Amino acid sequence: MKYTLFKGKSRIFLFLFICFSYSCSNNEEIVVLNSNEIAEFQNISYGENSQQIFDIYLPKNRSVKQTKVFIIVHGGSWISGDKSDLDELKQSLKNQFTNYAIVNINYRLASIGNSPFPMQINDIENVISTLKSKASEYQISNKYGLIGVSAGAHLSLLYSYKYDFEKNVKMVCSVVGPTNFTDENYLNNPDFTDVSQGIALITGVNFTDNPTYYEELSPYHIVTNLAPPTILFYGGMDDLIPTSQGVDMHSKLNEIGVVNEFYLYENEGHGWDGIPLQDTHTKLENFISKYF
Repeated sequence: MKYTLFKGKSRIFLFLFICFSYSCSNNEEIVVLNSNEIAEFQNISYGENSQQIFDIYLPKNRSVKQTKVFIIVHGGSWISGDKSDLDELKQSLKNQFTNYAIVNINYRLASIGNSPFPMQINDIENVISTLKSKASEYQISNKYGLIGVSAGAHLSLLYSYKYDFEKNVKMVCSVVGPTNFTDENYLNNPDFTDVSQGIALITGVNFTDNPTYYEELSPYHIVTNLAPPTILFYGGMDDLIPTSQGVDMHSKLNEIGVVNEFYLYENEGHGWDGIPLQDTHTKLENFISKYF
């Protein structure tokens, strides 16, 4: 049940000008599903782009009324990463929550001149629309829990707080996800300005020219008291995500009355393993059991 959450100290935007290639295997066709048996499929298409695919795990004895769905969202600075990065998280959820379905998604990757916003938010919406359209076939409910890591955590929070118009997301988890792009650390602290500079490069929008744009991309600024229960995990020595991103988000959620939990691992960076990771698993499992 161990996996490492993007451990390392490399700067995420030093490689923004590198070209990324992507390939995937042929989609599997789902013909007949027996809801009394476990089913698992890979690389299911939810759009025309080859990157718009997901893997899905369906537990046995599932039903439209009872079977809730985890959607897990990988990181990679919005420009890289793959659903396979979270295979161990998927396995951990399968072991602990035997009655839940799990969807592990890929989304279209951004690049210079190809902004992730709203493209990647649209992809999450398309995944959910696809799952809804197949709810009877898969025998799953329209109740979703989003769990994201790094950039995937940012996307999970942003979607859950602003774009989940039908309120189908019942819980959301951020592991080392950015929450506020107007944070002074991102704007003026040289230890963290790579992130704001990178956002400007891939979106084509500078903070100085349009600060409102950066607010609209920040879960901290757009969250309301209608947000789902939220759990936050951050590292005190993260060289990409300042501690203020988690601390301030936690304070904001408390201020507006949103159920939330916040955990800071003082000696960890942008990811961790071993005993701290086991602790993260336990806290996440307890939160899910209570609120989802």
